[in-house]
Amino acid sequence: MSKIIAVANQKGGVGKTTTSVNLAASLAATKRKVLLIDLDPQGNATVGSGIKTSQLSATMNDLLLDLVDASEITVNGNGCYSLLPADNRLTVAEVRLLKRENREFLLREKLESVRNLYDFILIDCPPSLNMLTVNALVAANSILIPMQCEYYAMEGLAGLLNTIDQLRQTANPGLELEGLLRTMFDGRNRLALEVSEQLISHFGDKVYQTVIPRNVRLAEAPSHGLPALQYDNKSHGAAAYLALAGEVLRRQDTTKYSSGLTMGAEL
Repeated sequence: MSKIIAVANQKGGVGKTTTSVNLAASLAATKRKVLLIDLDPQGNATVGSGIKTSQLSATMNDLLLDLVDASEITVNGNGCYSLLPADNRLTVAEVRLLKRENREFLLREKLESVRNLYDFILIDCPPSLNMLTVNALVAANSILIPMQCEYYAMEGLAGLLNTIDQLRQTANPGLELEGLLRTMFDGRNRLALEVSEQLISHFGDKVYQTVIPRNVRLAEAPSHGLPALQYDNKSHGAAAYLALAGEVLRRQDTTKYSSGLTMGAEL
């Protein structure tokens, strides 16, 4: 069964979509089967995957409104991972979700038919704690939080962690913090270094060792509908996301090994 990771932060402009697209491509480069879900009405992950939204007959909006199955809207993203696309029509589903019973469980239910087909499912969440984000967090095994090391970062993080705790108590007791990812990082910036140190002090090994730098190639790639790995595989951005994929895989292997030891001890 696949591992479902929600890439979320209610603050905009922190690199959620960049992380979702590039981590999907990097995991796929390690021969893992990956599904990327665009759950943002802006549809940036869809466009960044080389898909023209104007040519889509059905999207995540249709899936959440029970008009199609997940397999019917799955498309190929850049020849390396599968994609459930989105566009601005997703706002319709967001509004209608508010009127449904058990609305926070809908995405989880929709993924049951396809989750066994993939090693990883990544969900690119919108920049808010709305019902779409709640659906992603209820469907996910864990949450990966991209964040810039800036003044308001810790305050916004506290709010998101509070939401995670609430969902653990009500809808998804197994939800874990996958990790904190420092994005658009500039090591010459004193404030960035101070915030980075605070994160490591508070969260320890939950902070990825990999740091995503500010990188021109990384910023240019979405306009070409490509992840950095395909746009310029020698760029610092591409290398950073490959390193992140390696960390994600190592952490998963460590978790499996630890779980095995625990089960063995109980037996």
